[in-house]
Amino acid sequence: MSRRRRGIMSEQFKDELAKDLGFYNTVQQEGWGGIKAKDAGNMVKRAIQLAEQQLANQTPRR
Repeated sequence: MSRRRRGIMSEQFKDELAKDLGFYNTVQQEGWGGIKAKDAGNMVKRAIQLAEQQLANQTPRR
């Protein structure tokens, strides 16, 4: 039985990351399957960085 995992990142957020990282043209031309594994990894790293920054800004300091 095949399970399809629902993505955590929205399509809009993924598009923004791809634009920032410089491979959005590849996504437009070939879809997400056309990007390199390195680009996918960089996209995840950047998403984690942004999430950590957002959490740091929301956490009250004592």
